[in-house]
Amino acid sequence: MTSSKSRIDSKANRLFRRLALNTVITLYFLIIAGGVVRSTGAGMGCPDWPRCFGSWVPPTEASQLPSNYKELYGAKLKGEVEFNPVKTWIEYVNRLLGAFTGIMIFLTLLASTPFLKSRNKHIFFFSLAAFILVGVQGWLGAKVVSFELLPVVVTLHMLLAIVIVFMLLYLYTWAEYAESSLKLNSDSKKTISRIGLVVMTLSLLQILLGTQVREVMDEVIAKLGYGARSEWIDSLGIKFYIHRSFSIVVFALNIWWIAKIVKSEARESVTVKVAKACLWILIAEIATGIIMAYMGVPPFAQPLHLTFAILLIGLQFVVWLVVNGTKYLKYKESFQIG
Repeated sequence: MTSSKSRIDSKANRLFRRLALNTVITLYFLIIAGGVVRSTGAGMGCPDWPRCFGSWVPPTEASQLPSNYKELYGAKLKGEVEFNPVKTWIEYVNRLLGAFTGIMIFLTLLASTPFLKSRNKHIFFFSLAAFILVGVQGWLGAKVVSFELLPVVVTLHMLLAIVIVFMLLYLYTWAEYAESSLKLNSDSKKTISRIGLVVMTLSLLQILLGTQVREVMDEVIAKLGYGARSEWIDSLGIKFYIHRSFSIVVFALNIWWIAKIVKSEARESVTVKVAKACLWILIAEIATGIIMAYMGVPPFAQPLHLTFAILLIGLQFVVWLVVNGTKYLKYKESFQIG
């Protein structure tokens, strides 16, 4: 009887872990899609929400639209709406990915329900909170459209995405590494943990600075147009230079933190491996930043730069969690009642 129950419990844990991981991956694809939307200027490719040009499946050519579509949809866009099938479908795919992400998070929530009968009820409530926040994120997405890409709404949309990433990464990390942590003495753990908090804070600040640069870039694009990409960087002003200079501080602190982890006793631990992954992602992020700054902001570099930034802060969070494993990832025999 006990053996049968154990097999059921193990199966439920594996299902939850796989769903949590796949949901995180789906969420990152959604972030990439959002970056593509912004880099191509497709944010208003669908001028209404939740439909697109009044239809659940958007048109592929202007002839499929009413002859007065500019009058119908141009009012809130100051009469500048012009049907572009590429931009329309980029935005539409972004919305589809958003809906699919919501479904994945709902499945993760369902898979977490057995934890209500365990000492780890917080896993269910974290899953529930993530599901609710995805709904809020969808609502914010609608506001991004209705407020015509208002910078503050776009920034809030990004911040909430990071919060959801953190919540899902916590769920996956708990399920995968609850019994794993660096075999360090208490002082070493405290040092690495404290540095990690500073690293994540600076990474978040750098992302926020990046959103400020992107907001200025939107203004520049409105003036110069998409055909003048090579002139965008020179027109960004002081915010761009602050963002660029601050990257040196972020890079240096990350190197220091990663070096401390690698020099720890557990060289082959998951923490060391993820920390090394952080280093390569940091290098890739800086590389895409350099490409944008000196190669005329090519469209492919913008979504990659954003994705690397959020992937980096996500993996930093995983490292920090595992370092503090006994405190935040304590495994209490998931399905044990009492």
